[in-house]
Amino acid sequence: MTLHLHHIFVCTSAGAPEAEALLDVGLVEGSPNIHPGQGTANRRFFFESGFLELLWVHDEREAQSALTAPTKLWDRWAQRGRTANPFGICFSSSQGVDSNLPFASWAYRPPYLSEERCILFADKLPLSEPEVFALNWPQVQWSPKMEPMCHPLGLCEMRSVSVGLPDPTSISDSLSEIRDAGLVKIHRSIAPELVIGFTSQQEVQHCIPALGLSLVGRPDSAA
Repeated sequence: MTLHLHHIFVCTSAGAPEAEALLDVGLVEGSPNIHPGQGTANRRFFFESGFLELLWVHDEREAQSALTAPTKLWDRWAQRGRTANPFGICFSSSQGVDSNLPFASWAYRPPYLSEERCILFADKLPLSEPEVFALNWPQVQWSPKMEPMCHPLGLCEMRSVSVGLPDPTSISDSLSEIRDAGLVKIHRSIAPELVIGFTSQQEVQHCIPALGLSLVGRPDSAA
């Protein structure tokens, strides 16, 4: 079972006005989505592999329900910019993912998924670190007919992510397992940030302070 980056989310203000910063640097926006029963909504930017999700809570009651509360999505969104890390990192596999992940996990079954599907959340990650989770069902490649994937900025495939934290030497056991499995890198950063590596048509390096993101593209597979 080989895990690949499926998408990355960033908690934003309601309606994600921060998306304008992505549009300004040359990304093309795809379709939005709502998660019934979970209380969240999003705006999305798709690539040849992976997508970037700007996520907010639109229904506080659903987001704080007994079913959704263990995901900490409400806490992560409500406390963003203060005590909570605003990021989430999702992995998937073309063969599907089982519970034999390189990190301890628990199964979340939201009402918008069919009965046989679930999201496997990494266990015991503190709010000061990004959320990490995996989709258990097999993933297929998107078609350009479904979502826009050609961006003037030139970014193609989402390949890697490095997590910026104030003290990389003091992280949870769960995040240590995720790092040691080669799924993420960790670097030092005064404020929480993600550096996302892409394959690209040209050298790209853009910092998006409004989202705490750096987008780095290289013309080869070393992104």
